[in-house]
Amino acid sequence: MTAANRVKLAPGLYFLATPIGTARDITLRALDILASADVLVAEDTRALRRLMDIHGIALEGRSVVAYHDHSKATHRDRLLAQLEEGQSMAYASEAGTPLIADPGYQLGRAASEAGHLVTSAPGPSAVLAALSISGLPTDSFFFAGFAPNSTGQRQAYYRTLVDIPGTLVFYESPNRTAKALRDMEAIFGGDRQAAMARELTKKFEEVQRGTVSELAQNLSEQTIKGEVVLLVARGTQDSFDDADIEKMLAEELEGASVKDAVAQVVQDTGLPRRRIYQLALELNKRN
Repeated sequence: MTAANRVKLAPGLYFLATPIGTARDITLRALDILASADVLVAEDTRALRRLMDIHGIALEGRSVVAYHDHSKATHRDRLLAQLEEGQSMAYASEAGTPLIADPGYQLGRAASEAGHLVTSAPGPSAVLAALSISGLPTDSFFFAGFAPNSTGQRQAYYRTLVDIPGTLVFYESPNRTAKALRDMEAIFGGDRQAAMARELTKKFEEVQRGTVSELAQNLSEQTIKGEVVLLVARGTQDSFDDADIEKMLAEELEGASVKDAVAQVVQDTGLPRRRIYQLALELNKRN
């Protein structure tokens, strides 16, 4: 249990990142804000109360009010009126960072347009957690959120992302993951490097890595449970010929092992490891 401190908060709206799995991933600052805010707002009131109970934060007469995608404009107006009265307001998503495929955008925009302080206590994010362990390039990425439900609309959405020069990050439901990967294979091609991360920070956290085709095959035969993040490497396969790759490998091999050189070139290009490794072996034979 973590002891939170009551602090003096300036009037305004505080967006709080909450754990995506492990309860202790919340920041100390977020706990202080939860202990101190005049008004507590949540996408899921039960989830926030449970989190506060875990960390020993008392409501002390405060209620937790709900605000989510289905909340009416009148509900938002009541919250804005409380900000107008000079109150401090903490807003928490059910899990992760507010507004990242979660509610809160309309409230935040209205509050800032009205001249109120709008700030955040950053922390857990499934997007960043998945990127950091995916093994895919992280120098540039595009968060694409949830793709449409139907196959036709999903493929049309993927087509708009084919030329994005960065790793693509999607949220997906477990029962649609295999279908989504088959559609990715059809639109992006099967050779792009990809990863599937699920149940991040939880007991059964799992990451599978490979090409889009390999993941589509593997996951078509598995029952998937939990929250899923799908990642697909940038579409740069056609930008590098063998001569380009060999030049990059030669530079890396001057100060690194074959394994490390191959890993670095895979990260820099997004190309399949098998192709890079074969070229590295051929380069070593010639030298």
